[in-house]
Amino acid sequence: MDFNLADLFESVVDAVPGREAVAGLDVPGSGAEHRLTYAGLDAAANRLAHHLRDAGVRPGEHVGLHLRNGVEYLQTVLACLKIRAVPVNVNYRYVEDELAYLYRDAELVALVFGGEFTAALAAALPRSGGRLRHLVRAGAPAPGAPEPAVAPVDLAEAEASGAPERDFAPRSGDDRFVIYTGGTTGMPKGVVWRQEDLFFSGLSGGAPRGEPVRRPEELARRVAAAPGADVVFFPTAPLMHGTSTLTAFTAFCLGRRTVLHRAYDPAEVLRTIEREHVTNVSLVGDAMLRPLLDALAGSCRGTDCSSLTSVSSSGALLSAAVRERFAELLPGVRLVNNFGSSESGFNGTAADGTAGTDGGLRLAVNARTAVVDPATHRPVPPGVPGRLAQRGRVPLGYHNDPRATAETFFTAGGERWVLLGDMATVDEHGVVTVLGRGSQCINTGGEKVFPEEVEQVLKAHPAVYDVLVAGVPDPLWGQRVAAVVQPRDGTAAPTLAELQAHCRPRLAGYKLPRTLVVTGQVRRSPSGKPDYRWARAVAEAATADGG
Repeated sequence: MDFNLADLFESVVDAVPGREAVAGLDVPGSGAEHRLTYAGLDAAANRLAHHLRDAGVRPGEHVGLHLRNGVEYLQTVLACLKIRAVPVNVNYRYVEDELAYLYRDAELVALVFGGEFTAALAAALPRSGGRLRHLVRAGAPAPGAPEPAVAPVDLAEAEASGAPERDFAPRSGDDRFVIYTGGTTGMPKGVVWRQEDLFFSGLSGGAPRGEPVRRPEELARRVAAAPGADVVFFPTAPLMHGTSTLTAFTAFCLGRRTVLHRAYDPAEVLRTIEREHVTNVSLVGDAMLRPLLDALAGSCRGTDCSSLTSVSSSGALLSAAVRERFAELLPGVRLVNNFGSSESGFNGTAADGTAGTDGGLRLAVNARTAVVDPATHRPVPPGVPGRLAQRGRVPLGYHNDPRATAETFFTAGGERWVLLGDMATVDEHGVVTVLGRGSQCINTGGEKVFPEEVEQVLKAHPAVYDVLVAGVPDPLWGQRVAAVVQPRDGTAAPTLAELQAHCRPRLAGYKLPRTLVVTGQVRRSPSGKPDYRWARAVAEAATADGG
């Protein structure tokens, strides 16, 4: 009864071997396409798995993926799972110090990396802790890039050296899967999942909109019996973030096709939707959806999106202004505003995206999610702020960080729980209103202000394209609210007075921004997650300069 991700994938391969599994539509440097059937992807993963095993990678050891989106990313994840090694995502935007920390903290013994990252890897390798002993490179390095001290093996050579057959040892649902998350503060942490728990919490037990499978063999039977109509998944955020990798594995669980772009280009995304008859797009928040809608209303007006049935956002909730624009441009398409995290998988979906009385977004959560007092871990009464928590199939903890594990995971009522970073309330009907990240909460004169609440209102202003809100020091109130605003192209930057007038009917007075910084671009991660450390630094610098 073990639910192991490699076993489950192989069962789907055997059910639909000739069906297309993945299409990488912009192979680096060639403009070509890289398409593989389920049998082809399985064989490619087997070859790389044999190469890693022959290079000395053993069950339980960690293998890093320092790659942009592409077929090779999913191939590497599967290769690791097949030999019971642990895949570890690496943020390709990290610079030398950050890479050295992650390589060392994750205790990587091998790394599959994109050729464009050769110089960064070479610089970080001497400080990686000495465990990293085997490198596989996908694609050519930039001219003149220094070679790392450990000589890389070309991915094509690695594949050629490995057998395409399956001759792997038995696997277990206890096999690990690690997702490193940068969060909004501190250094990145590796969330350690049992694969069986991740299958049910992150992949909905193989059935995103139905009943989870009860036995492993049931997954392949469902795939084989499913109607032949094509369903195409398009995770547009980087695979290095958990939400996109889980989207691809959701497609695998359904025996469906996944298309990939190496980088996010809204116009190219729309063209791919039309050309590949994409049905399901996943992205992260306003930072990805707003440019897509702008392209659809502008340079890509008339693009055929009739195949599209749903667009889902995870990791950052969508603002009301963007949801309204979406309904205008794609009226027949379902917009799914999901809520979840690397530590919890899926928690729930925004209840029609409506705002609660205290400004946050209302969620219809699953039965395993609750709002608890972070000190006592007991459920809070209706209307009392607490922390979101999830029970049951949750991660084992953080890799190499017993302190953070003890602070975040607890046992109550005979079940294991994870305490999430989001503050929330619950009403008498069980509907949860998410207020925002507790770590970003602004304390102004004793009143609590959550940045996400103010951002939601500011994004509805016609001159605001993107915004982050942070607290800056105030000699009287302790902190005051500062807004870092990226104006919409072709419009004049809004003034502080204009934004305050816009917010006043919608927010309590203490929540209004008191400092405004106009910037050319709001900084976010490649997946659209906010960089609050940057926003706070920008706002504090402007305050110091008299802004």
